[in-house]
Amino acid sequence: MAGSAKEIRWDRFPRVEALTEGKKWLEIQHTLGLATNTIEAYARGLEDFLRWCKKSRVDGAKAGRAEVAGFIGDLRKRPSPRGANVVSMESGTGLSNATMQQRLTAIRLFFDYLIEEGHRDTNPVGRGRYTAGKGFGAGKRERGLLPRRKKLPWIPSDEEWRRLLDEARGETIRNRCMLALAYDAGLRREELCGLESGDIQPAHRLLRIRAETSKSRQDRIVPYSETTGVLLGAYLEHRRGLSRKRGPLFLSESRRNRAAPITLWTWSKIVRRLANAAELPQFSTHTLRHLCLTDLARAGWDLHEIARFAGHRNVSVTQQYIHLSGRDLAAKLAKGMAQVHEWRARQIHDLADEKEQS
Repeated sequence: MAGSAKEIRWDRFPRVEALTEGKKWLEIQHTLGLATNTIEAYARGLEDFLRWCKKSRVDGAKAGRAEVAGFIGDLRKRPSPRGANVVSMESGTGLSNATMQQRLTAIRLFFDYLIEEGHRDTNPVGRGRYTAGKGFGAGKRERGLLPRRKKLPWIPSDEEWRRLLDEARGETIRNRCMLALAYDAGLRREELCGLESGDIQPAHRLLRIRAETSKSRQDRIVPYSETTGVLLGAYLEHRRGLSRKRGPLFLSESRRNRAAPITLWTWSKIVRRLANAAELPQFSTHTLRHLCLTDLARAGWDLHEIARFAGHRNVSVTQQYIHLSGRDLAAKLAKGMAQVHEWRARQIHDLADEKEQS
């Protein structure tokens, strides 16, 4: 399943495997049933740190705050993976704040494990907030080594969206259907690629998002539009030529993997190719979800309705789409201006009364 944890690819994380405590920690996370993407994010973060430690001649398991700060400094100076296409940072160097935070989270959790196992006494990675029962020292607030920046997700303008759709018109029926469903139902990449034929209710235009493919680990039912229904019907007819078996909805059409379930990486490559062709380097598989939820906020959906549709456990996550849509600010501005207008109109009325009395 797309959301279930597969076996750890130790060939991709040789330094973590070689470090006894690191391997044990990651295996525990795997045993606990964390999602594959989460396991790999932890492994990448720790592998990256251990690689830097080896280059800097530092014992990773015994590193202190100064060494972790040195690792952060290295992350800040690295060439951006997007190179000349980088548009979301101040320059073309350094990893994004979100990526660096992800690296630090993995290191912090690893050091927490070392403390629990009695291998060290302190965690050099500050949490940036006080957590009852977890802070070092009664009532002490741990300051994070790296300030956390909360940016609103990027979404394309109407003109940029049209450019992407123009590029998508020449795509296969499968790719066009996936693009439409990802936007229409606000699906995460794992949810889209994890859809099965039994998850569709064509008569009611509904999709069942199973808990094992969802980040929130909760089932939910989401609708899709009539237009997307037409694309889905055409794809289902096309799919019968690949396989008549029930199971994964979207299948590979390559010679090597014909009729095998489409992978997350294949879908990411398709979207990246379209984005590059449309000259939209920031566009990703998750942009479709961001755009859908922002459009729902613009349409006046309630915060809790959007959260339920998106499968968010915490409405604070959903709040960013309300902000991004500008709906709450626009409503406050309209209300405020109406009150100011009423106040000024009343003053003019009073002025007219004064003239009549005079």
